[in-house]
Amino acid sequence: MKVVIDSHSGFCAGVVRAISEAERALAERGEVCCLGDIVHNRVEVQRLEALGLKTISHSDIEQLNTNSRMLIRAHGEPPATYTLAAKCGVEVIDATCPVVAALQRRVKRAYEQMERSNGQLVILGKRGHAEVVGLIGQVDGNAIVVESEADLEAIDFHRPIYFLSQTTQSVALFEHLCDIMRSRLDHSSMLTADDTICRRVSSREEHLRTFARNHDIVIFVCGRKSSNGKVLYNICLEENPRSYNIEEASELKIEWFAGAESVGVCGATSTPLWLMESVAKQIETISE
Repeated sequence: MKVVIDSHSGFCAGVVRAISEAERALAERGEVCCLGDIVHNRVEVQRLEALGLKTISHSDIEQLNTNSRMLIRAHGEPPATYTLAAKCGVEVIDATCPVVAALQRRVKRAYEQMERSNGQLVILGKRGHAEVVGLIGQVDGNAIVVESEADLEAIDFHRPIYFLSQTTQSVALFEHLCDIMRSRLDHSSMLTADDTICRRVSSREEHLRTFARNHDIVIFVCGRKSSNGKVLYNICLEENPRSYNIEEASELKIEWFAGAESVGVCGATSTPLWLMESVAKQIETISE
């Protein structure tokens, strides 16, 4: 049985940067606090925690010692987080993905534009997701977050709309919602659609479709919390019904591989290469 790891899968540049920042800081002084999981992958988080990374929540910030170091992960944070850290004397290591940081600035400008025209700021994204929390925090929560067509009912279609997206959303969904909004507005010019989806992530979708079709079995490796992972796994499933989503090698089941000659191993932007390699090695032992 041939086992192939997808060369396009694995950490995106923003996650690589955040983990590199964490490893550098840990090597310097030992303990670093990370505000939320540094990446939505339990196994990778555990690896870093073994090196001294401590995962904390927002409610923990005020309990940190003065001069503690706190890492802001790639998802970014609202301005209030930086203000609180400064107030508590906590040193911030800002590992916000540059693409996300640029989007935060665009959100602020879009909101200011809509304020002048009595318009609405609308963001395609997953409610409660760290990146989305950081985005709406740029405008004190004055944005409408939509996840699907049904959520468009919260919009006033008699007023202008500025529409942006969380960086890891589906391009097809963004375009679909744009079409619906244009059809419902008094005039299509009332919609400003700003496609802010990261192409380094979205470009993986078409490649993954081909990858999934080219193998008898697909093993998609990602953390349970990964929003991007859910999207990409469903793409695999659309193309290949023998696609299975696991978090680590111990979840593999021998019966999945019956009659298979080719297995493709792939993952989300939050899946480390070393973990996909571990899964591939385990699959190879099954085929022996």
